[in-house]
Amino acid sequence: MSDKQRVSTGIGSLDDALGGGLLPGTLTMVIGATGVGKTQLGMQLAHGGLSHSEAPGAVIDLSSRGDSQNHWGYAQRMFESELSIAEPDSQLGYCPFQDGRPGDVLPFLGYGGRRVLRSQMDVDQWHAWQSELNRRMPSLFRYVYGHLVHGTRRFIIDGVEPQDSASDSLQLDLLELVYHRMLRKEHDWLAREVFRERYRQQEPLVSQHQYDHQAAIAAVLVTTKQSMLEQLMAEPLADGDLAAGANTVILMGRIFSNGQMGRGMYIAKHRGSFADSRVLEFDIDDAGLRLAP
Repeated sequence: MSDKQRVSTGIGSLDDALGGGLLPGTLTMVIGATGVGKTQLGMQLAHGGLSHSEAPGAVIDLSSRGDSQNHWGYAQRMFESELSIAEPDSQLGYCPFQDGRPGDVLPFLGYGGRRVLRSQMDVDQWHAWQSELNRRMPSLFRYVYGHLVHGTRRFIIDGVEPQDSASDSLQLDLLELVYHRMLRKEHDWLAREVFRERYRQQEPLVSQHQYDHQAAIAAVLVTTKQSMLEQLMAEPLADGDLAAGANTVILMGRIFSNGQMGRGMYIAKHRGSFADSRVLEFDIDDAGLRLAP
């Protein structure tokens, strides 16, 4: 696979460490503690295609604890770019063929301070979430499909909270849905999910807006309890865990070197390609992540 077929992370030195970039049609997991730089990396990935005349990436924010991941502020500071917000309820009436490209960020779960782990909810709270998600789910299908037909090929899923078990997380259930039932499905299959009983009526427009479903990537930003990179590197990728099924896994954490605390990343997995096996030190400034020489 040539570098032209790769998806740039927006950071040239990280692309080099990944053998040219990410592979199209794959899932990437970025795993690390709060504040280590995952969202900045995600925003650089979202904007990394602009130099290649691609549409900017879309962000699905699964935060639910009362605040966003500050995508708007990062985009303004790093790229002097204004992000638009697509509220879930506004997507219910959205038509991708008439209303144009959806907003840049979808705060799908809202910021109401609600829990997302089954182990932290009672039965009534769990059923309340299920009822609300069933109502909102069509908006998520419309949002992803609308971006795909308007050329978006980069999807950043942010705000995933720490969990001891992937099966305990409502957010990871949603991630599986986005990746396997939306991004990995043929264009007409996803259109059937979006339009349902009106699919036959929309079929001519669906055919006019075909896209290659194998070209899109998803990057998931997962927060961990561990803060040190060494701790993350010692954790195995368990069978059945989402990271075990991802094509690329990037760990980010604190490192202690020469008497100082810094930041480092490690490419734990990158199937089908060369990957640098070293710990890559980096800093963060107003332009985002910068890997050390």
